[in-house]
Amino acid sequence: MDKTPILSVENLHVKFHLRGEILHAIRDISLDVYKGESLAIVGESGSGKSVFTKTFLGLLDANGFLDGGHINFHTSDEDPSQVVDLATFTTEKEWLTIRGKQIAMIMQDPMTSLNPLKTIGAQLVETVLLHNAMSKEDAHKRAVELLTDVGITEPERRAKQYPHEFSGGMRQRVVIAIALACNPRILICDEPTTALDVTIQAQILQLIRDLQKKYQLTTIYITHDLGVVANVADRIAVMYAGDIIEVATCDELFYDPRHPYSWALLSSLPQLGVKGEDLYSIEGTPPSLHQEIRGDAFAPRNPYALNIDFVERPPFFEVTPTHKARTWLLDPRAPKVDPPYYIKKLAERRSRS
Repeated sequence: MDKTPILSVENLHVKFHLRGEILHAIRDISLDVYKGESLAIVGESGSGKSVFTKTFLGLLDANGFLDGGHINFHTSDEDPSQVVDLATFTTEKEWLTIRGKQIAMIMQDPMTSLNPLKTIGAQLVETVLLHNAMSKEDAHKRAVELLTDVGITEPERRAKQYPHEFSGGMRQRVVIAIALACNPRILICDEPTTALDVTIQAQILQLIRDLQKKYQLTTIYITHDLGVVANVADRIAVMYAGDIIEVATCDELFYDPRHPYSWALLSSLPQLGVKGEDLYSIEGTPPSLHQEIRGDAFAPRNPYALNIDFVERPPFFEVTPTHKARTWLLDPRAPKVDPPYYIKKLAERRSRS
């Protein structure tokens, strides 16, 4: 993994007009995405994961708007000085220079991403021609190549078929092919395996990993399931209530997490369950983003919360050069708190392996 940022988000705020109120969906997020890495963004539903990455593509709903911050995108590998601030884009013409061509996204539900009235081949050709000056014949050849790359057999025949003639897993492969049609540099995978069974999930994740190597992609996974990204992510960013509260390498996050919310997410993994015992669940609900959040947003649900957690937002504390967490428990003045049972259990598993 190259330590050169391909995308740098600085102090980003995103808000929505909703029923006469303002909802503060993304709260002062800063994050670097490095060239060639696989970054996973994890958190409960409603934590802001999809909204955050939609700002990279200009896909916010009509009632959403940026209320501060920068999204600096490095548009050239050869010339590091070529940087555009995506937060300043206001027109569809500007976004078409980035969307699909430089940054592409695989949406959650492949059936809603595909046009049921057009053949698979026609949809691929349309995407290829959108950003490439080539003949229809060459675009069709490219479409067939892409179907081959994503593991679809008999690509010439399948290109003439419609989405309803494909299984869920095959439709997801087609959506991946469409995302790759214009050779993007960043591929965002928004819950790419949600509607698939476990066996097909593993195949799709392996496919994305293989394509990342072939096309030299930077990949961003969005998921609520830490188990899904355990084998594919280089780094993990944990989101809660519109904020990033911990960033670490995959190993650090799984075996040495520091934020109590990360502890809770990991403890909820079904793989850690014991037969005959109830699975762990996080008590309470996330805070309302219509109201100003004081302190650590997770404090009301956090059994380890300190008094200051309800008053002041914690800064990021550095655990290692690649690991930082936004929790007052890492302040040198804080009392020593041992991680919960399931987190110790994970660490023990690692020591035995």
